Amino acid sequence: MKLRCAILVAALLPLAAAAQSVQFAGSMGSKALLIIDGQPRTLAVGESHAGVKLVAVGDGQAQVERAGSASTLRLGGAPAALGGTARTGGREIVVTAGVGGHFVATGAINGRSVQFMVDTGATSVAMSQAEAERIGLDWRSGQRGFSSTANGPVPVQLLTLSSVRVGDVEVANVNAVVLPAQMPYVLLGNSFLSRFQMKRENDVMRLELRP
Repeated sequence: MKLRCAILVAALLPLAAAAQSVQFAGSMGSKALLIIDGQPRTLAVGESHAGVKLVAVGDGQAQVERAGSASTLRLGGAPAALGGTARTGGREIVVTAGVGGHFVATGAINGRSVQFMVDTGATSVAMSQAEAERIGLDWRSGQRGFSSTANGPVPVQLLTLSSVRVGDVEVANVNAVVLPAQMPYVLLGNSFLSRFQMKRENDVMRLELRP
């Protein structure tokens, strides 16, 4: 199943096999119940397990980091792929496909951590209203528009993101759409991907920044 801008899917998707899967399943005061590679583990703030450190917990969210890669997990949300999902070398991003062939990477929008899924069928970077609010986007001030879906047209907000980063590769002024539905990932569409030369070799995708 492939997520596209015009198709909204609530199912959890496979993560990159080279990454470590971490999900936020509950909290008990200053402790969080994390599902790390399928195994439940209760951690207090500052504690680590299997290289995953709990940084903060509260308001239905948990902040974790692994090998310098930080992510914010939402209670009951999709598992995050920490470490090994994307490797960068200057102007190049290398992403490994998961079991279902989906390319998932940790990155940031305007400096706020998000989970991306590469979608060459999406015209723009696309996200839900809830995700836009979580990372502090003033999406309501964007230009109104419509997107065609299997259930007919839905209203969207069009805006420009100041920066989109995957690993240490950052691109400025990227077009995006905000949709009124839940989405497990931010779709990394062609408004970002068109800035790169893309090569795919089996389960490895290479994105080299164009001059």
